[in-house]
Amino acid sequence: MSDLARQQGRRRALALGIVIAAYVLSFFQRFAPAGIAPDLITAFNTTASSLGVLAATYFYVYTVMQVPTGILVDTLGPRLILLLGGLVGGVGSLLFGMAPNFDLALLGRTLIGLGVSVTFIAMLKIIALSFDERRFASLVGLSMLIGNLGSVLAGAPLSWLAQITGWRSIFVGLAAVSLLLGTACWYLLREPADESQSPSAPAGKPRFDRTVIFSGLLSVLGNRDTWPVAAVNFGISGSFFAFAGLWATPFLTEVHHLERAVAARHVSLYFAGFALGCVFVGTLSDRLGRRKPVLVAGSHLYALIWLVWLSGSTLPVSLSFALFALMGLLTASFTLTWACAKEVNPPLLSGMSTSVTNMGGFLAAAILQPLVGWVMDWSWQGGLTAAGARLYTPADFHTGLLLLAGTASFGALASWRIRETNCRNIWQAPA
Repeated sequence: MSDLARQQGRRRALALGIVIAAYVLSFFQRFAPAGIAPDLITAFNTTASSLGVLAATYFYVYTVMQVPTGILVDTLGPRLILLLGGLVGGVGSLLFGMAPNFDLALLGRTLIGLGVSVTFIAMLKIIALSFDERRFASLVGLSMLIGNLGSVLAGAPLSWLAQITGWRSIFVGLAAVSLLLGTACWYLLREPADESQSPSAPAGKPRFDRTVIFSGLLSVLGNRDTWPVAAVNFGISGSFFAFAGLWATPFLTEVHHLERAVAARHVSLYFAGFALGCVFVGTLSDRLGRRKPVLVAGSHLYALIWLVWLSGSTLPVSLSFALFALMGLLTASFTLTWACAKEVNPPLLSGMSTSVTNMGGFLAAAILQPLVGWVMDWSWQGGLTAAGARLYTPADFHTGLLLLAGTASFGALASWRIRETNCRNIWQAPA
């Protein structure tokens, strides 16, 4: 290997490392409300439904931005998009951390969601264009494993640090981190046209063709095999984002009377199980050469665990830790939906098919996080904490959990409708 090739390899690896760091930050911002939910309720004297809206704003923006981000990355390039994302996310984090009232906090959370919504697809684009095609799957899997570190940090570590420094100073600091990462992406990344020595790099930037874009999107949406995959993502991923991303910590502290630090460790363990599950599930599916059996088994076991929480049984802490870890591992079964979507649609539309599927989970989270809070407010009996915040009973949480359990069950049932691909693309052009 020549010195020039080694130098380019090191530059690409460094650039990918910076983008993965931005991906870690996006995961952290996604699940941060769970770690500081009690602080947010006290700071803004908010109801459960309002807290749900505050957390779900991220998912509203993320859902809307999935397909547009793919188009923007293809036309403007990941370098500029990541810079703009870092700037917008940094402004949002600063505003959220300094917000004197709920409305400004809501605006800050919206800007955070807008800023980080571009990271994942930009990362996929960089891996696809800058590295050997044969390493794509392994690099994506490794990137997701590292990215999930952000969700782990959003659990117990965030809760612990917030009690020491205050949650506001954390998000002000994250604003600086976001700006730094966005700037680093701008200076360290190179457009594909600049990587003239890379065999996988195209000769120039792709041309934006509205006709091709919209006809391709209609092709994905018109494929009846796309919808069961999106439905599974909606049910499993959506209930995961809503529960682990917001309501798990309040549920454990108010219903199971765990200390906040112990509840936060449960959430961190959930995320750690999910991170490991992403690698395990994908590897198992590839080795079996099957998608559907793994997805059906994982989603049904995940849905069954919800019956434990609905029963209201008091569990030993060691058992509840084990169940949260198992939930994380089983939740990762939904990650196969991206492969299923890609394998039942034209290869050239893999970005659109995975984006459409991905929208299912974020749409569900956007709906469920405030909806769970709304049903809890509806059944609230009027109790207040010493700080004046609303106090919810186990019965209030039970009503909200019914929604999450029902959504998870919907995703599990939808898995039976998925078309088996045997881990290869089976799309055929219509006659």
